[in-house]
Amino acid sequence: MADQKQVLDVQVSKGITAAQSNEHMRQRSERAEKYAMDKGNYDPTRKHLNFEITPGGNVRSIDTSRNIPERMADILSRRGIKDPNEGLAEPKYRTVVNIIFGGSRRRMCELAFGTQEVDFKKDADNTHIKRKSEIERWAKDVYSFVSGRYGEQNIAAFIVHLDEVNPHIHCTLLPIKDGRFAYKEIFAGKDKFEYSARMKQLHTDFFAEVNTKWGMSRGSSVSETGARHRTTEEYRRMLSEECTTIEENIDRHRKALSELQSDIRLAERRIKGLTTMVDNLEKSKAEKEALLSAAEHDLKANSGNAAELTTQIQMLEKELGDINKQLADKQQKLQVADQQLADLKENMDAIEGRTEELKEEAYKYSRDVHSKVDTLLKDVLLESVVGEYRNVSAQMDVSERQLFDGSLVQSIAEQGADVMHCATMLFLGMLDDATSFAETRGGGGGGSDLKWGRDDDEDNRAWALRCMRMASRMMRPAVGKKPKR
Repeated sequence: MADQKQVLDVQVSKGITAAQSNEHMRQRSERAEKYAMDKGNYDPTRKHLNFEITPGGNVRSIDTSRNIPERMADILSRRGIKDPNEGLAEPKYRTVVNIIFGGSRRRMCELAFGTQEVDFKKDADNTHIKRKSEIERWAKDVYSFVSGRYGEQNIAAFIVHLDEVNPHIHCTLLPIKDGRFAYKEIFAGKDKFEYSARMKQLHTDFFAEVNTKWGMSRGSSVSETGARHRTTEEYRRMLSEECTTIEENIDRHRKALSELQSDIRLAERRIKGLTTMVDNLEKSKAEKEALLSAAEHDLKANSGNAAELTTQIQMLEKELGDINKQLADKQQKLQVADQQLADLKENMDAIEGRTEELKEEAYKYSRDVHSKVDTLLKDVLLESVVGEYRNVSAQMDVSERQLFDGSLVQSIAEQGADVMHCATMLFLGMLDDATSFAETRGGGGGGSDLKWGRDDDEDNRAWALRCMRMASRMMRPAVGKKPKR
């Protein structure tokens, strides 16, 4: 069961829309329902299995009478807390943390469905499938974990989906502390390094407090898990899950970037329109002020009909007053729009940065996987060559066998572990230890008067091969001198 990993993903937003709530609660429109089914990861015949956890850790069917934004509003109203985004033309503050809890697909399906055969093909009929109590108990444990860490009063929704390929939880959390929204204090920290450390700790604590009990591992890199010792199926599944997680994260960030780019284009068009309005109003203001100044001058100089000039001045002053009001309004909206655009670009820079980090993570992971597979294949190749040599050698006559005397193949076949150990010490520059080791194993060969050591321009591969050959010689029965430094 150790290969079954937990999944924990944190997504932050400046609110949640009714459409997003409908997705969580499965209150989709006909069009949205069709889209979800076309994607192939949603099974409407298992929709009845979904449930939610309510205050006190109770299980019930999803209550769709009030959507998540309405639930949030109820929580804030009851506690006398104001939503900082309320009244803003565009949301500015991070008020929602959506945490997805889950695990490796096989383990989650075991918890949700037990030994029942679920047909995951598109358009399959799974109306007969029953929800198992294990998934409810696991969800209650997760709910208890979140409640203890962030406060039960801050959970706006805790919904469990069993109608997708991999069962999971959507927890909608309000980052509130001491009666105020405090996302940065609770989650983000002072910088990205502190945020990263907090997320890793959250992952570790979730594993320690919940998933050790449910047979899931914390999840770690290939280098940490020792993937080469896994069975082929376990190894393949582990690689698939790691790659899928990284790809999903990158895809999610790409979608967020696309949405931000759309928002930025709209904001830029709004700024352009407001800027044009301001320019036109300032131009009109200048024209009216010039006319007003001329009329006042004529009235003062008695160079025209006084009554007409007075009427004209009053009309121009009224028009100027209207223009000033419009200009102040547009300038304020332009200032807000400029700030919104700056915030959008800041968010975009942050997501672009995280996307690049994910791409680099994916690259490093891919490189590590290839390295591990390469090492695994070489191990298998060596074992196969040695095994085949032993089988063939047993069928050779003396003269044929002598052809392999002193060869690396013969040495590895007869003393594989010792030769490898001796070569490792040579590679690390531990010549005295390698010599002592060879002697204690009945070796001590080498018979070379040449200086032993790594050449300045010798790469790892060439040096490793030379160490293997020297180790092979050293493990032979002692004849001649020891290799020199």
